[in-house]
Amino acid sequence: MRLLVLGGTHFVGRAVVETALARGDEVTTLNRGVSRPAATGVTSIVADRTDPEALRRAVGDQEWDAVVDTWSGAPRVLRDSCGLLADRTRHYGYVSSRSVYRWPMPLGADERAPLVDGDPDGDNGDDYATAKRGGELAVLREFGDRALLARAGLVLGPYENVGRLPWWLRRIERGGRVLVPGDPSRPLQYIDARDLAAWMLAAAERGAGGAFNAVSRTGHTTMGELLETAVKVTGSDAELVWVAAEVLDGAGVSPWIELPIWLPDDAEYGGMHNSDVSAAHDAGLVCRPVQETVADTWAWLHAEGDPPLRPDRPRPGLDPAKEKQVLDGLA
Repeated sequence: MRLLVLGGTHFVGRAVVETALARGDEVTTLNRGVSRPAATGVTSIVADRTDPEALRRAVGDQEWDAVVDTWSGAPRVLRDSCGLLADRTRHYGYVSSRSVYRWPMPLGADERAPLVDGDPDGDNGDDYATAKRGGELAVLREFGDRALLARAGLVLGPYENVGRLPWWLRRIERGGRVLVPGDPSRPLQYIDARDLAAWMLAAAERGAGGAFNAVSRTGHTTMGELLETAVKVTGSDAELVWVAAEVLDGAGVSPWIELPIWLPDDAEYGGMHNSDVSAAHDAGLVCRPVQETVADTWAWLHAEGDPPLRPDRPRPGLDPAKEKQVLDGLA
């Protein structure tokens, strides 16, 4: 398959490129060329896609079988890319997000849940949810049923530049008493970037389209299993100290940002780890064991070091002084 990846140097884009090369696909990447060098075996196009004329000149008269796009900024950039590529490819795979659903996400929600408003011609990407929905609408306007919208939600695995799982691994590596949130049996839903990549590429090959909640089934793993695996792979002497959600709330400790990945099982947050993903799994999505995701992320951190974090996302993690204060206050 002749594949164009818009981006292709960080996290999901990098996983898509490596997975496609391993499949034997002919891969072209298009990006600004200012971060990582292109992977060996890739045809690299250097262009600023936010400039429509620069994008047009860079693409020329080339054609591809499929496109994968991870853009999360202003929707009009997707509009311009899709308009240019609509007659040059048969399939467009867009890495969207479950953030496109109206908050709070209902328990057990599938792809028919209410969506936020979005503008496919919007020139502002500051609001992540509306930008992603606007991006979906831009893709759908040009590609219709030739578009795959992968609503990925929580993405983990090697190359993660949001810093959620890397923060837990580094904190557990330091050892000692580690504040860990809520109930260890709390089910999680997430997707390893490499599984997302493999599924999207297989869908592109089949020409499959539509919107899908692309994460694991609820309970694929638990918060306890994730963090206990982190203790094992780091070889740490860390003691996991489980602190109830109400205690954390009283201490002003926020879920998701200060304690990455975790969300309490309540009316506001419960749906994020309890949505209906049967459509994606019926369409071939397969999720690897959590032990593999954690171990491979740790191996990558050791091989390449901690990456620069995305500047458009809050920096994850709990301040050590705040963690100590909460632990010292436990009965």
